[in-house]
Amino acid sequence: MKELSSRIPSFRLGSEDDWFVEQRYLLDGEPFDDTNIERSTFCLEEGKRPRVVKRQRRGWYLTPNPIHSIVRNYISVTVVILLITLGYLFIEPLLSSFGIPSIGTGTIRIGLLDYPSLAILIIPLIFLPLALRVGANLADLLQQRKFLKSSPQSPVIEILEQPVAGQQLKLKIRLPEIRNEWGDIKVMWRVGILPPAREEVFSALGRTDSRQPPPGLTTELPHHWEIGLDDGTGGGEEAPMEHHEVKGGLFLRPMRIMEQGDEAPISDDEIVLQAPESSWPGTISTPLIRIHWEIIVHIKRENSGPLLWVLPLPVSHSKSSTHIESLPTNDGRTESISV
Repeated sequence: MKELSSRIPSFRLGSEDDWFVEQRYLLDGEPFDDTNIERSTFCLEEGKRPRVVKRQRRGWYLTPNPIHSIVRNYISVTVVILLITLGYLFIEPLLSSFGIPSIGTGTIRIGLLDYPSLAILIIPLIFLPLALRVGANLADLLQQRKFLKSSPQSPVIEILEQPVAGQQLKLKIRLPEIRNEWGDIKVMWRVGILPPAREEVFSALGRTDSRQPPPGLTTELPHHWEIGLDDGTGGGEEAPMEHHEVKGGLFLRPMRIMEQGDEAPISDDEIVLQAPESSWPGTISTPLIRIHWEIIVHIKRENSGPLLWVLPLPVSHSKSSTHIESLPTNDGRTESISV
């Protein structure tokens, strides 16, 4: 009991029927309930931050071109139209046998071949998203190159009290540089769960890295910056095309499980932010479980998307165990999350 009083409380996030993350203690091989154990102080993890936090969740970040999000929704509509068209062309002979006039089944000759007129109308709908994505990626590359040539000075953030999970955050922020094209500036904090280390998942499943990945994981992708940044769950689609000179990229990847706390406009006075509504644990940086807290300075710009400054935040655990019934989730793509 005395040993557990100096350790972080157990927690249970989500349910076994959905997304589920749990940390508990075992006594003689059986689960032990530490709810009634008194802890005199708030525990703060002293572990080393994962590489993905150092490389992909710290510093300046841009927001992708909004065309990426629009195209994703457009592709879903296009696929539905394509399936309906193919289904109609399949049953059209049957409809004609009943005397129902056909629509769009006439042929159009291109070269030496004849194509159904409906197919000619659908083909541009299929290739248009590809052209739009290429254009959006080029616009993103130009935006990144322009930013790298004249990146602003970093905000200075002072944490007034040690942050504790479930309690308010007190801080002061000073901006050494404010540019003319900047609009409203606000600060927020949020918490989420980062994916476990790829090698840890393989080890837990009794597989070696050279074997076929388990369901849900892709084969190991080529790393443009540093080994260990890709966990194998994004399929190469977490973020749009990024500048090769920036280690970790210039687009902030949203956590697939995350919840935002309070937000407030920037001022010279002390800023107080309320904690997220759910009972989250503090910072945990083990290879298998990674609870991550961060501060985000959100800068609205006139001619471009928002500019983000991100700072990892070590947060202490509460004195009692925590539990969340249902975890807030998203698809994890950079362009689909509005900060």
